[in-house]
Amino acid sequence: SVVIQECYVQNTAREYAKLYAAEAEPLEGFGEVPEIIQIFLIHRPANNIPYATVEEELVGEFVKYSVKDGKEVNFLRRDSEAGQKCCTFQHWVYEKTNGNLLVTDLQGVGMKLTDVGIATLAKGYKGFKGNCSFSFIEQFRALHQCNEYCEMLGLKSLRTTHQKQRKATPTKSKNLPNSSTVKKMVPKKAREPRDFISSEH
Repeated sequence: SVVIQECYVQNTAREYAKLYAAEAEPLEGFGEVPEIIQIFLIHRPANNIPYATVEEELVGEFVKYSVKDGKEVNFLRRDSEAGQKCCTFQHWVYEKTNGNLLVTDLQGVGMKLTDVGIATLAKGYKGFKGNCSFSFIEQFRALHQCNEYCEMLGLKSLRTTHQKQRKATPTKSKNLPNSSTVKKMVPKKAREPRDFISSEH
């Protein structure tokens, strides 16, 4: 049933969000971490729709933080703290699962998220059926821009990891606030990304 699948997707994503919080919260300056609210499945045998879901009601402005397609560039996603932390959460899950799984459709009120999706690279990754096309993963890889929260968590820039041995040209490296190649080879790593971040905002 679609409802059971929806429940499973959200609660799986919620488990990843808890692990993300456990890693991010202790970091100095990271602050509040987005949370995916719990969704409960209720069975009503006498009803003509036997399964339904129940979740906490979110009150306030409902915002979509993650890109669903290349055209939807949401400024609240790019500029807000919650939006940036959602993008970092996506990057974190992507890295943790070696690019096999992506939490998509991050949306909600402030740091409380609901109605999320999951895309998997291969059908049945860890026995899990996602509810989004795997093209979401390719798109994320192409569109994600690391921010200061990605940097705090030490996530590798997707630009550098996926163009493996290609040398970064001077024009390209401007858009790489979190270039893992810079980190490995140049001792003054702390300066460059910081300058970029302060000048961007």
